[in-house]
Amino acid sequence: MFAIRYTAVLVLVVAALVGVFVWKTNAPDSYFAFKLGLDLSGGTHLVYNADTTKVPAAQVAESMAALQTVIERRVNAFGVGEPVVQTEQSGALGNGAYRLIVELPGVSDVNEAIAMIGQTPLLEFKLVKQGELTTLPDVSINKAAFEDTGLTGAYLSSAALQFGNGTGVATMPTVLINFNAEGTRLFADITSKNIGRELAIFLDGTMLSAPVIQDSITNGSAVVSGNFTAQSAKELVTNLNLGALPVPIALASTQTIGATLGEEATRAGVFAGVLGFLALSLFMILWYRLPGLVAVVSLFIYCLLMLALFKLIPVVLTAAGIAGFILSVGLAVDANVLIAERIKEELADGKKTNEAIREGFARAWLAIRDSNIAHIIAAVILFWFGTALIKGFALVFGLGVIISMLSAISISRTFLLALGVSAEKGVGRFLMLSGLYK
Repeated sequence: MFAIRYTAVLVLVVAALVGVFVWKTNAPDSYFAFKLGLDLSGGTHLVYNADTTKVPAAQVAESMAALQTVIERRVNAFGVGEPVVQTEQSGALGNGAYRLIVELPGVSDVNEAIAMIGQTPLLEFKLVKQGELTTLPDVSINKAAFEDTGLTGAYLSSAALQFGNGTGVATMPTVLINFNAEGTRLFADITSKNIGRELAIFLDGTMLSAPVIQDSITNGSAVVSGNFTAQSAKELVTNLNLGALPVPIALASTQTIGATLGEEATRAGVFAGVLGFLALSLFMILWYRLPGLVAVVSLFIYCLLMLALFKLIPVVLTAAGIAGFILSVGLAVDANVLIAERIKEELADGKKTNEAIREGFARAWLAIRDSNIAHIIAAVILFWFGTALIKGFALVFGLGVIISMLSAISISRTFLLALGVSAEKGVGRFLMLSGLYK
């Protein structure tokens, strides 16, 4: 009994510390402050025009999907949670220009976000046409002098910084790039069929170099050289690894979005949640008495643990995520109701209090386990196949199910056993039974 009571006190101390952490780290400038999604805190809406004129018609959809993936990787590297990145085609019948739409929740420095997205380089490999000179001053804009090969950064696998490019100048920074399987095949085909010709390497429309193809290159690697400093070459490697754009994009418009729910609606939602929790607590205490009171304490500790996890992971809170949290609270209540009913049945059969509590938890555990496993599987499926907003709901819901199951089984059981109330007769029996039982 002493060990159980010691454990109960320890749980209360830990819960108090968690509560202090949640309360004290709530300042907007705190590293552990709650991170709100676009619908709660507002953010930035960016629209880019995508230039698909050089992409074969059959590959446009694939290139736009690759573009979306690259930009999603870019904004996540920028530290934005739950970004909304989507592509669309303008025109009444969807037969116009392609656009990329990026929504960044909670971004305060719009210019920095735009700069980060815009730094994603467009890497192209073009053959110099026969008879053309690559030493012309305007070679980077003389488009007629080059022949498209179809080999772009879309086929890039990785990039690395190295010094020296085979010319004996060991201090010259260069960039080694490796292509994926399709890029390796394409690069080998280009180099094998064009030995003796110059293959120009372009970065964002500017020619960096135009080496002569000496032999077929089948290992899927190429060296990008130019007037790089060590810093600029390092930045290029970083940007290429984050994703070279399969098609060029240009910023068309930007606007700041206010929170769709608004600060006033958020306050109303918090008030409604607190009021609902109080009403639920009142019902649990009046109907289930002492087990109900323990369940309320367990639920309160569960809420503190979830809020702390939101800060530590961190979880970007959206309306969908909050809905998942509220739903998980409902499941936690359901588990405590099952436990209280099973304990009541064991006491009605004449068992001693401690035995009834242990047997009640053991019998309730099977139903709680099966129910929560089903919910966890559903959360995993939603997270795996869902979009950004659905992923937020699934993550919060899945975490809530796991934590609520542990709190209902462990915390509630510990507190009930630690109280040591005897349900044999009198007040103790009244407190341990529920409803119309006396």
